[in-house]
Amino acid sequence: MLQTRLAPADSILPLTLTGAVAKVYGKTIAGPIDLQVTGHGTTIVLGPNGSGKTTLLRLMHGLQRVRKGSVTWALPDTQARLRQSYVFQSPIMMRRRVADSIAYPLILRGMPRKQARAKAIEWAQEFGLGAALDRPAPVLSGGEKQKLSLARALISGPDILFLDEPCANLDGRATREIETLLARAQAGGTRIVMSTHDMGQARRLASEVVFMLGGKVHETGPAQDFFNGPKTPQAVAFINGDIVE
Repeated sequence: MLQTRLAPADSILPLTLTGAVAKVYGKTIAGPIDLQVTGHGTTIVLGPNGSGKTTLLRLMHGLQRVRKGSVTWALPDTQARLRQSYVFQSPIMMRRRVADSIAYPLILRGMPRKQARAKAIEWAQEFGLGAALDRPAPVLSGGEKQKLSLARALISGPDILFLDEPCANLDGRATREIETLLARAQAGGTRIVMSTHDMGQARRLASEVVFMLGGKVHETGPAQDFFNGPKTPQAVAFINGDIVE
């Protein structure tokens, strides 16, 4: 198995949100949010459509501006930005071949192009993309695109990886392959924070659950406690598949 983290002595974690608020055109879309991500494992963010799951991930990663409160890392932001990655629900493909797409984050960090491409080829093969090395990334299938996005996100060895519903548009086989890769990344030391609508996937992957509702963290805790004994009627209803407003 390929090493997924460079494992520096220090870490950008914990990640701490204190009264964090996100607004669009003056309207609050999430917050205030108080939350801390630390240690190891996989945090699954759950909640109905419009509950703020994507906004929470974007606040954490810095894609969404914090209008009030704060989002802080254990290290300065300039260092933290280089040691985290984000995978979108709809994969963003550069107009490059597969091997070059995977190598790109390493080149940005100063690795010689030849060395970066050699490492990218190893990762492509490990991620089931060995036969597609010289294919343009945009022509890949949905599952292949998501595996490419994941390889590109992990090859730099991030401390933390954010994923926004990465399996939403995939079939069962592709979902299983992505989950296997995520489990390996987590075992290799990468902290995972991921949103999903798939309750089965949440049960399979989560060590911790964050339940969002109305743009706020409604409930959070160890996955086993959340699924076996949710604290609020809204969480009970959501787990049971009922409509939650």
